[in-house]
Amino acid sequence: MIDESPLLVTRSGGVVRAVLNRPSRRNALNAALSEALDGLLAELREDRSARVLVLSGAGGHFCAGLDLGEVGGETGTPEQRRAAQLERNRRIGARFAALSALPQVVVCAVEGSAFAGGLGFVCAADIALASADARFAALEVRRGLVAAQILPWIAHRAGRSQAARMVLQGHVLGAAEAGRIGLVHDVAPDAAALGAMVDAVVTDVLQGAPGAIAETKAMLAALGRALPEGYAEAGAAAFARCAASGEAEEGIAAFRERRPPAWFSTQSS
Repeated sequence: MIDESPLLVTRSGGVVRAVLNRPSRRNALNAALSEALDGLLAELREDRSARVLVLSGAGGHFCAGLDLGEVGGETGTPEQRRAAQLERNRRIGARFAALSALPQVVVCAVEGSAFAGGLGFVCAADIALASADARFAALEVRRGLVAAQILPWIAHRAGRSQAARMVLQGHVLGAAEAGRIGLVHDVAPDAAALGAMVDAVVTDVLQGAPGAIAETKAMLAALGRALPEGYAEAGAAAFARCAASGEAEEGIAAFRERRPPAWFSTQSS
């Protein structure tokens, strides 16, 4: 029987493994999966017996980002829909910050798609490892949306110049290119090798004293904030404006219908 829980969590000693489990949707984030992740992060924040969190995805993909069915499926007045989008994006930003701030070492193991919010998890983690088939992208502008909450994490990981190219061009990067620009720390040839690589990293981390690791993470954070003051709220407002716009409606419809959006033209002006 297939486990229908949106997040599969197992624990062995101090190692917690969390698997995003919506394979039919490439592990896209819906309300249930987001709530499960938030619950896990809240638990781990207070759990000093946990040493490492390994985050991965089921079905050969990591995470395709936000489930666009929810973004485009809000009901109510325009004001109510915009308020819902604003609150959703606030929670997304808080989720990345909570992941980064965990006292445990966070390792992302990436196969297949790591798009949009999935890319945010990769960049907010301490260590990111990928298989050779992994792909990375910030596709929001192609959907009429804005990469609001993932942008500072991409910039923090790969630098502002690379972040600008990713969120403005909206292209897909292969694993080798992601490694070259610093989105991921290492690339394995296949899924089996990725698993072995993750296990080796976990073994290394467990040799470090947990209190010292937590303090070291705090010192790394003190070197420079990923989020400038006020950015998260400004990002949530920008996402809500875009999500309530005609561009988002057209972009999401084009995505569902597998066609170019109305604004796309192959002819230069």
